[in-house]
Amino acid sequence: MTGAFVAGLVAGYGIAVPVGAIGTYLVSLSARVPWRTGVCAALGVAAADGLYALVATVGGTAVAAALRPVLGPLRWISASVLLALAVWNAAGAVRRYRAGRLATRSAPDPPGPAHAFLSLFGLTLLNPATVVYFAALVLGGGAGSAVEPLERGVFVLAALVASASWQVLLAGGGSLLGRALTGHRGRLVTALVSSGVMTVLAVRTVA
Repeated sequence: MTGAFVAGLVAGYGIAVPVGAIGTYLVSLSARVPWRTGVCAALGVAAADGLYALVATVGGTAVAAALRPVLGPLRWISASVLLALAVWNAAGAVRRYRAGRLATRSAPDPPGPAHAFLSLFGLTLLNPATVVYFAALVLGGGAGSAVEPLERGVFVLAALVASASWQVLLAGGGSLLGRALTGHRGRLVTALVSSGVMTVLAVRTVA
């Protein structure tokens, strides 16, 4: 049981800690929405990671084989979504800066907690890095060590807890960043940097 829990923690932190496109967008989103909304977005990422961990433990190599053909299309879909988000963030930031008003006065209402959860959940499900990671976990036997149903449940729960703890930490950092950069120029620079990072990561996804 302990082995399954540790394996789940390692798997969860292994996919969560490297801050890629999803983490960058989570920090950027959390910087301009209430903290509760940022936490819900973080939990959306963790829920997708937990779902893939469950698929890895239950489906085994058959699921990994089924995932291979869709990795290519997923890369293009993910890159397209990331590019759209990058353009939307940058355009909105420039528009608010030129208007000389705070984001809350010039932009639409920020997404609510439920919308943030579902958005990040769906985006993470499309993230090829997550798919590849858990497919490799299955093929390498990393998730197969938990053979009993209870052990599999412990593995999935541990992976979910690990991912959630890290994503909430990122959301908290984004909220602190948003409070620190309250000026027009600070928000503009933050949004442009975030959009630039997402653009680079989107290009690398399909490169």
